[in-house]
Amino acid sequence: MKNTALTHIHEELGAKMVPFAGYNMPVSYEGVNAEHENVRKNLGVFDVSHMGEFLVSGPNALALIQKITTNDASKLVDGKAQYTCMPNDKGGIVDDLIIYCLNEEKFLLVVNASNIDKDWNWIAEQNTMEADVKDLSENYALLAIQGPKAVEAMQSLTEEDLSAMKMFNFKIGTFAGSEKVIISATGYTGSGGFEIYCKSEDAEKVWNNVLEAGKEYGIKPIGLAARDTLRLEMGFCLYGNDIDETTSPIEAGLGWITKFTKDFVNAENLKKEKEEGPKRKLVAFELTEKGIPRKDYKIVDENQNEIGYVTSGTMSPSTGKAIGLGYVKTEFSKKDNTIYVQIRKKTVPATIVKLPFYKA
Repeated sequence: MKNTALTHIHEELGAKMVPFAGYNMPVSYEGVNAEHENVRKNLGVFDVSHMGEFLVSGPNALALIQKITTNDASKLVDGKAQYTCMPNDKGGIVDDLIIYCLNEEKFLLVVNASNIDKDWNWIAEQNTMEADVKDLSENYALLAIQGPKAVEAMQSLTEEDLSAMKMFNFKIGTFAGSEKVIISATGYTGSGGFEIYCKSEDAEKVWNNVLEAGKEYGIKPIGLAARDTLRLEMGFCLYGNDIDETTSPIEAGLGWITKFTKDFVNAENLKKEKEEGPKRKLVAFELTEKGIPRKDYKIVDENQNEIGYVTSGTMSPSTGKAIGLGYVKTEFSKKDNTIYVQIRKKTVPATIVKLPFYKA
């Protein structure tokens, strides 16, 4: 079990620690609902240093990225980031990731912790143009400072104008006493804020300075459980739940990051799927009776015929409703349709809704 540079701090704070993606990670400190609410109303800081970072550089860096990802990275300029995914050659997804354009020949790829080795091997296999790829995952820590008070609370830690930073833009500068930090207007909560990439040896100093600067704004450390409920309220896909090697970006509602203006792995088959329409779709739903949907619960029609399955579900702390994502046959996927979730021996009705569940 690996530790992040901050594991000892989480333990000192009394966090409940769990194994996650090979790391010893804090799942909660004072409880998921309290932590969730604090991010929605104030701000919180997450240690997500388990995420992977690959540096792709050289004259063929962009060519490799264009080949392995669905979005069009040629649109990126210095200081811009992009959400994308890597398709496999069988119609599914190797991983979803964020690309940071450092310059026209240097890109940082931030991948999911559970997929670091798999992604590395896949990229190496596709790298016929011999771009330079380095795994920097062990060298960097990643803190997510999320919530509506993040700009105000963190401004004292940097000379960069945080209020002027637009979503999916980033700066490289001094932050919380550490130099050459990536300050990125990105996040996984839907409540605004920043993601901070610093050297692992600086992580403790940055963490402490962030908590001190945010004290008067109500900052709290937040665990992975609240990270999950926050992202689910926004309908953000979680790899291993809502997307994986067997789900296509078209089925998963990720057509908006799948650009057929360029060639990429399996582009021809995915284009055909988009034109003909997928056989199933990822939908958002709210239960209309008591119950909580959980991953892998069956979804059925009114005649008890199986039509799909739940990929993510929870009791939404912000809305007070039982919410979920799941795949259903396309003919059942229209908004306002009624579907049924099998929860133990009960069949509970649910209504298909438009995302996000939580509207700020």
